[in-house]
Amino acid sequence: MARLNLKLLLFLLIAVVSCTLVTYIFTCGHATSSHTRFIHRLKESSPESRGKLYEELLCSINGMYQISCRKEGREVFIPFSFLEKYYEVYGKLTKNRGHEQFEWSHSYSKVFKPTMRYNSSGMFMYFSNYNVEVRDRVKCISATEGVPVSTQWEASGYYYPVQVAQYGLSHYSKNLSDRTPKRKILEDGNLVTAKWQVPKGASVKRNYDYEKFTHVLEFNSHDSTGISLKLRQGIDLVLSFDLRFLSMNGSLTIFLEDRDRSKIFPVSFVCSPVLIHVFNSSGSYSTNYGLGSCQNWNQLTRDLHVDLVKGHVLSGRGKKLSKTKLRIHHLLVKGHGQLDNLTLASSNHMGMFYSSADWLVRHQDSSGGWPIGVKRKIASGKADLDPGWYSAMGQGQAMSLLMRAYYRSGKSHYLEAALKGMKPFSKSSTEGGVRAYFMNQYPWYEEYPTVPPSFVLNGFIYSLIGLYDVVSLAPHDQVGDAQLLFDQGMHSLKKLLPLFDTGSGTVYDLRHFTLGLAPNIARWDYHSTHINQLLLLSTIDSDPILTTVAGRWTSYMSGKRAAHN
Repeated sequence: MARLNLKLLLFLLIAVVSCTLVTYIFTCGHATSSHTRFIHRLKESSPESRGKLYEELLCSINGMYQISCRKEGREVFIPFSFLEKYYEVYGKLTKNRGHEQFEWSHSYSKVFKPTMRYNSSGMFMYFSNYNVEVRDRVKCISATEGVPVSTQWEASGYYYPVQVAQYGLSHYSKNLSDRTPKRKILEDGNLVTAKWQVPKGASVKRNYDYEKFTHVLEFNSHDSTGISLKLRQGIDLVLSFDLRFLSMNGSLTIFLEDRDRSKIFPVSFVCSPVLIHVFNSSGSYSTNYGLGSCQNWNQLTRDLHVDLVKGHVLSGRGKKLSKTKLRIHHLLVKGHGQLDNLTLASSNHMGMFYSSADWLVRHQDSSGGWPIGVKRKIASGKADLDPGWYSAMGQGQAMSLLMRAYYRSGKSHYLEAALKGMKPFSKSSTEGGVRAYFMNQYPWYEEYPTVPPSFVLNGFIYSLIGLYDVVSLAPHDQVGDAQLLFDQGMHSLKKLLPLFDTGSGTVYDLRHFTLGLAPNIARWDYHSTHINQLLLLSTIDSDPILTTVAGRWTSYMSGKRAAHN
C-alpha cells in the first residue's frame, strides 16, 4: 500500500511540473517585448497588409521653393537627394547580413591617427595612399623630366613644384609600405642579353660605352620595319631603360595587349619636343611621348598603364582600361641608337622618387625657390599672383623630399638644395618671398604669397614639416635657420588655430579677415588634412592644444557642433 501511494505521489508531481511548463511556454509565446511588438506593427502596416502607407506632400523650403515630400501619420519624410545637397551630407544603400540598410555620413574623408612619432626618413604622412599621376589634372608624366605635368591652372600644361614633390613623396612612401616588387632585367648589354628579332639589313651589337663605363646594346634598324623583342610576360607594366638615339628618326615602341578584347595599343618614345601626341593610324590609336633631341642618355621609368590611359584621355576615349587585363606584347626599336638596363618590374617607386628629387635640383633658381610659371587667381581678382611666385607649401614639400633623397643616397647636392630652399622663408611675400605676418605679430609662411596675405592653413603646416625634416636629417652644423623658422611657425600656429574653427568645420584660409570676403569653408578632404597634420605635429610637440583641437575637429566629421549660447 505504501508502495502504491509513493507511485501516486510521483505521478501527481510529474503532472504538476508538466502543466506548469506548458503554461509558461504558451504564456511566453504570446507575451511580446516592446521590440517584438514593434516588429508586429511593422508587419501589420506593411504594404502587403495595409496598402499605401503615406500620402504625397509639398514641402516649402524657407518660403523660396517647394519639393515633393511624403507624410506618414504625423511624420514627414524629405528625400535624401535633397538633404544631401542642401546640408552637404552623404549616404548610400548597403547590405548588412543580407538586409538592405542606409548608411548616412557627414564626411567622405578619413583621419589617419599616427601610431608612432613622426620620422623624417620614413613615410610622409599618409602619402602612400596618393596616386598623383592618375589625377585628372595631371596631363601626363613627362618623358624628358620624369615628373607630372599639371593642367590645374593652365590647360597646355606646366610643371608645378607642389605636384612634383607630392609625386616623389608618394612613391617614397609606397616603397616603404608596399611589398618588394618583382623585377626582371631583360637586357643590360653585358651579363643579360635578350633574344632580339633582327630583320635582314638591320643589326644589333654590344659595345663598351665610355660615358656610362659599361657595355650597352647598340641597334641600327636601317630601313627595316624595326628590331623587336617578344615579351608577353605576366601583368608587370613598369618599364625602366636608358636610351639615346644616334639618329633623329629613332623610336622605341611598347605594344600593349588587352587580353580580353585582343586589341593592341602602341606607346612610343620618339625624338620630338612635343610632350604627348595621340594619332589615329589605320583605325588604331598610338600614343607618342617626346624625348626632346635624344642625343644624350635618357633614363626613363615608365608606368605603361598610366602612359596608355593618358593617351586615351587625350584622344577622347576615356580612361577605363583595366591594368590587370593588360600585358606587354612586344617591344620595337627603330633608327640608330643605344639601349641599356632594360628592366620590367611590378613597380619602381624609388626610380620615380629620384626623378622628382633630380627635377627639384635641376630647376631650383638662385634664390632657393622653385618658381611657379602660371598666374594664380585667388579671390576674384582681389589677390592674384603673377607667374614666377613661390609657394611655402612647395618649398616645404620639396625640402621633405630632398632630405629623404639625401638620407637614402648620401649625395650632398640633395642636402644643398634643401638648405637653399629655406631662403624664401626669410623674405617677405611683398618682396618675392613667402613670409607674411598676422596682425604684424605672428610670422606665417604663405602657400599663396598674396598681398594682402591669405593665410592658408594646410600649406603653412606642410612648410613646417619641411623645416622639421631639415632639422632632423641635416648635419647639425648645417641646419642654419631651420630650427628658428620652425619654432616661430609653431608658435604662430598655436596662436592662430582658433581662427580657423567654424564650430562645425574649418576654413581653408583667413581671406574673410584679410580681404573682407565670405569665409572660404574647407572641403571635408581639406578639413581632414588639417586634422592629420595636427596629429602628426602632436607626435613631435607635446602641447595639448594640438590634440585638443584635432579631437574637436574630428568630432565635426560625425556631425557634432560647438554649443550655441
